[in-house]
Amino acid sequence: MRVLVVGATGAVGSAVAQTLADRGHEVVRVGRTRGEHRVDLTSDASVEALFGVIGTVDAIVCTSGGMHFGHLASMRPADFDVGLQGKLLGQVRLALIGQHALTDGGSITLTSGIDEPILQAVNASAVNAAVEGFVRAAAIELSRGVRINAVSPTVMTESLPTFGPFFPGYPSVPAARVAQAYVRSIEGPQTGRVYRVWE
Repeated sequence: MRVLVVGATGAVGSAVAQTLADRGHEVVRVGRTRGEHRVDLTSDASVEALFGVIGTVDAIVCTSGGMHFGHLASMRPADFDVGLQGKLLGQVRLALIGQHALTDGGSITLTSGIDEPILQAVNASAVNAAVEGFVRAAAIELSRGVRINAVSPTVMTESLPTFGPFFPGYPSVPAARVAQAYVRSIEGPQTGRVYRVWE
């Protein structure tokens, strides 16, 4: 199976890419600034150009997308827009354009995140909920047997130095365990599902 992994140089993406490669899949690694190929998920032209270069794939995985962490009292609309343009619309854009580059029966796997409200994560909570809503709605309209799911991980062990302070009392999970949820989405039969990896 030929799998496109966008965000393949990040903590989640690199674990997913390695896990898929270990399972015998051909992995096309894509990043914003590093990787075999580059893409700007905020640009239709960039996403279209990516598929123009790589051609048809059997599965699309996205583990990329920026969000804003900060106090609500000081948040501005431009701050909130970071998550809308990065994690939400970036993934939606990849799915909308990428569906036409998938083989029949192919799959799309997007990434949301824990939906427990945490301090300084209004943007993340809203965006994660929207990603999951998109997945559930898109699942009933995709044609040719194409499936779509989302993976919702809690804070990863490898990311604790950066994000640990935002998740007091939350158990972390290793990236390798999170990667298994992407395998389930790609190789399994389900669609419109959110695979939660929270503990």
